[in-house]
Amino acid sequence: MSGLEWLAVLLSALSVWLTVKQKIWCWPVGLVGVLLLGWVFRDAHLYSQMALQGVYAVLQVYGWWQWTRPDDTRAARKVSLLNPSQVSAGLLAGLLVSVALGAAMSTWTDGEQPWLDAAITGFSLVAQWWMAQKRVQCWPLWIVIDVVCVGLFLWQGLYFTAGLYALFTLLAIQGLREWRRDPALTGS
Repeated sequence: MSGLEWLAVLLSALSVWLTVKQKIWCWPVGLVGVLLLGWVFRDAHLYSQMALQGVYAVLQVYGWWQWTRPDDTRAARKVSLLNPSQVSAGLLAGLLVSVALGAAMSTWTDGEQPWLDAAITGFSLVAQWWMAQKRVQCWPLWIVIDVVCVGLFLWQGLYFTAGLYALFTLLAIQGLREWRRDPALTGS
């Protein structure tokens, strides 16, 4: 493992833990982590993952803004649930992005596992969008994505990154538990 991978893993793990705890520092810490992971994935020829980190960088800024912006009609974002049609629409969007990106990556790059890489990317975008909006359903989706990532990164020889995603799986389980108990949902 390179020093770059180690630092990316450390910052990314810290960012997800801070997200579970609903601490605003999750966003700037996560921004640095995703930028470093983008470089790691470039070196590993996981181009969809690399591109995903760039999108995550933008979504880190968006999430930071979403979590802190009071406006004229409401206070900063609170934990909430998506309705079934919103969940279906999000998953359909993830599938469409996955197919389009997989076709592009398998045609125009020397990417490793372009279809799996693209599927992870497509559904990660949905999960990240839901997380930025503090939607509880982000966590079950992250659990599935993270488990798949562990396998891909082990196959790729990115052992510490695979370990990071195993940790992400545990943190996503914790996030699901904690966000389901959030006073905004329970009325406590």
